[in-house]
Amino acid sequence: MDGKLLAQAREEKENIRRQAIATDRLRHEQAYAKEPRLRALDDQIAALIPRAAAAVGSGRDVEDLRRESLDLQARRAELLVENGWPIEWLDGAWDCPKCHDTGYVQGRMCSCLRRLYEQAQARDLSALLKLGKESFGTFDLGFYDDRPDPASGVAPRAQMETVFGVCYDYALHFENARMDLLFRGGTGLGKTFLSACIAREVARQGFSVVYETATDAARAFERERNFRDEEDAAQARELTRRMNQCDLLILDDLGTENLNETVRSALYALVNSRLAGMRRTIISTNLTAADMARRYSPQLMSRLEGEYQVLTFVGSDIRILKKDRGLE
Repeated sequence: MDGKLLAQAREEKENIRRQAIATDRLRHEQAYAKEPRLRALDDQIAALIPRAAAAVGSGRDVEDLRRESLDLQARRAELLVENGWPIEWLDGAWDCPKCHDTGYVQGRMCSCLRRLYEQAQARDLSALLKLGKESFGTFDLGFYDDRPDPASGVAPRAQMETVFGVCYDYALHFENARMDLLFRGGTGLGKTFLSACIAREVARQGFSVVYETATDAARAFERERNFRDEEDAAQARELTRRMNQCDLLILDDLGTENLNETVRSALYALVNSRLAGMRRTIISTNLTAADMARRYSPQLMSRLEGEYQVLTFVGSDIRILKKDRGLE
């Protein structure tokens, strides 16, 4: 999991817990003021706990204490109902009764904290998951021509069926993924959409996913190196740390960044360190292989061509097709 997002989820859970404690305290104050006998009963029930522990430790029969406790709880329930409150009204105002809003049950993450983490991750990926509809089930191969391309002899739809299959299998079995992906092709062919499909599924499985455009990543590299103030540098360092450490990094639109020696060096270091750490990466670009070779260092190209599976996206710009068909 992404440490930053998990910290956000824990903080949100702690705020929920504090609110629950405050609500519970207010309920007790109001109930005791209206029905003082409830306070007396709660004090008697609380006093039984150390007595029961002492009885167990000495080996004495605790049956009498158990009956006394049940009797007190029954009288307490009657008073609550008489005053128009639910029986559980003073048993805690927890948002999650399983973990009492701690986020953990017997040392394991509770489903409520995982849900908050997933929400934090969705917010963090909002630039990628724009519509909320990016899933493998909504990827429409009908936008790709089924007639063979005269130059290659391959129909775009057949090519994209292959691309789709690789992406689907990659996301579904991400835990065992042993390769990185390079999406190559023109604009509007589905590169970002399929990246989002993979991100959604991988995040659903509990892995940390970070999405950045190459432009924003390059800015972070430069801000980290040539910072104006320490806060700016700290933010840049945090972003580069997350890009390095996440389970899946999606680096979109490679080739749109302002390139200089700082960025070239940082890109190579990022790609190389993630390969060495067996942390998976997806890179998308509109550049051709020749364009990339002219733009980037031989060292970076060696990594991309030798270690990444290249998926070539073909067809016509889907955004234009949607406008032509009145779908946008």
